[in-house]
Amino acid sequence: MKKRKKLYEGKAKIIYEGPEKGTAIQHFKDDATAFNNQKKSTVEGKGVLNNRISEHILNNLNQIGIKTHLIKRLNMREQLIRLATIYPVEFIVRNIATGSLTKRLGIADGTVLSKPLIEYSYKNDDLGDPLVAREHVLEFKWVPNATDLDLINNYCLRINDFMQGMFRGVGIKLVDFKLEFGIVNIDGKNEIVLADEISPDTCRLWDMRTDKKLDKDRFRNDLGNLVEAYQEVAIRLNLLHEQSNIRPLNYPKPKAVKIKKK
Repeated sequence: MKKRKKLYEGKAKIIYEGPEKGTAIQHFKDDATAFNNQKKSTVEGKGVLNNRISEHILNNLNQIGIKTHLIKRLNMREQLIRLATIYPVEFIVRNIATGSLTKRLGIADGTVLSKPLIEYSYKNDDLGDPLVAREHVLEFKWVPNATDLDLINNYCLRINDFMQGMFRGVGIKLVDFKLEFGIVNIDGKNEIVLADEISPDTCRLWDMRTDKKLDKDRFRNDLGNLVEAYQEVAIRLNLLHEQSNIRPLNYPKPKAVKIKKK
C-alpha cells in the first residue's frame, strides 16, 4: 500500500493527502486532550465513535443546504474530505452557561440563555486560544470581511437550530459546541464550508432528565466512562446497535379453539 503524505496532525485527527487534487483524508485518533493539551490520554475506540457521529451530523447538514467539507466516510476511522483553507477562528455556540463562561463571568452553572450566544476564539495553541471580539476577527482579517463573517454567524445559528432539534428528539440537551469553517473550491468557485468535526469531543451534551454528561467533560473532569458516554450518544442517534441483555419474550403457543356449529 502506498504511504500517504501527512499534511497536518492535530490533537484528535491526522490529515493526509487525498487521492485527488483538492481532497484529503481525515483520520480520527483515540487521543483525548483537555486544557490546551495539558491533560492527555489515549481512549480506545473514541476515534471510531467520533468518525461515525460526525459523519451522521455533517451528512444531515449537507442535506439542509449547509455545505461541509465531508465527501464520504471511508472506513471506521477515516473520511474523505475537501481540503479547506481553515479560518483561524473557532466559533463557539452556547445555549446553556457552563464551563469557562461561568468561571469568567460568575454565572450559575446550568443557566439557560435567552438566545444562543456566539463567541469567537483565536486558534493559537501558544496563546491558549484566547477569546476575541468581532472587531479583532475583522481587523486582523482572520475572516476577510463582514459579509463572510455574518454568513458564518448565520450558519452557526442554523446548525444550532438543527442540532438542538436532533438531540432533543433523543433526550439530549445541546449545551454548547464549537465549529470551524474554511474555504474550498467547488466547481471553480470559492465556497465557505463547515470543516473539522461535530462530535462529543466538540459539543457539550447532557441527558435531558438527569443532566448526565455525555461528552468530553467526562475526561476533563475525571468522571470516567468516556467511551460509554460516546456510545450512548451513538446508540440514541441510531448509529450503533445497542448491546443489551433484553431477552425475547416466550409466548405460550396458541391453542386451537373449537367453534360449535349452530
